[in-house]
Amino acid sequence: MTPKTRGSLWRPIIFVAMFLVAGSGIGCLAWAEDGLEPPVNAVSGLSEPPSASAVSDEAPTDGSLAVVVPDREPVEEIGRVLQAEPGEVTEYDPWEPFNERMFTVNRELDHYVLKPVATGWNTVVPDEVQRGFGRMFNNVFAPQRFVNCLLQAKLVGAGRELVRFVLNSTIGVAGIFDPGKDVGLPPCDEDFGQTLAVWGAGAGPYLVLPFFPPMTVRDGIGIGVDSLFNPINYFTPFASIGIRATDAVNSRSENLEVFEDVEEGTLDMYSAVRNGYLQRRARAIQE
Repeated sequence: MTPKTRGSLWRPIIFVAMFLVAGSGIGCLAWAEDGLEPPVNAVSGLSEPPSASAVSDEAPTDGSLAVVVPDREPVEEIGRVLQAEPGEVTEYDPWEPFNERMFTVNRELDHYVLKPVATGWNTVVPDEVQRGFGRMFNNVFAPQRFVNCLLQAKLVGAGRELVRFVLNSTIGVAGIFDPGKDVGLPPCDEDFGQTLAVWGAGAGPYLVLPFFPPMTVRDGIGIGVDSLFNPINYFTPFASIGIRATDAVNSRSENLEVFEDVEEGTLDMYSAVRNGYLQRRARAIQE
């Protein structure tokens, strides 16, 4: 394999990582009106060794999630969590001090960079146009959803994604409109992180990195693999960066009020985001 060929293989991943810097603030807050559910972006590298804190084996009696206790060996606990059943909600956060610092950095980026840009975008771009952009970006990721449906043996979902992509890319004018949904074919919600869970992989430790939304190790690997399913990364990588950056700003502008309500009504934002993220992923996997 020549150096030029090797460079072309790594280029999509590099450009996706560059984009994530632009959209980092979104994952640090809420992501849906029915709960605190930030988007998933991830990498698998870890910046600090795990502490001695781990998740208790005993389920809490008050209906809350498992609590963190300091009486476990970190290596043993990492093994237990990695072998957890797919869809099992475990708030395993051995890097919590580091994660909280990075979470604060990301919130500042959202406050001083992404939110002002999204506010300006919301002022000059009509709501219907914003929704059109959102549908177009959703259509771009149809190949990713199609592949993951196949990998999870969801043949009906794969067929639905294929039909949606053809309809929306043609009749829907590159996805600006959504005739697929109009004929009763809503999009699937599948990614490689979920595929790994279906194959039996546990979530691994929770992690927050600067410029990136919250993640787990499993979902970090999933994001890296999903980037390979996007053909735009191979043919026009610079356009892919612009598309993802615009998607980040557009998504943030569509949720300005939701974000403000969550910030005003939540005392411990870090714990709320962590809980919402893990609950969301567990529900998606259990489906």
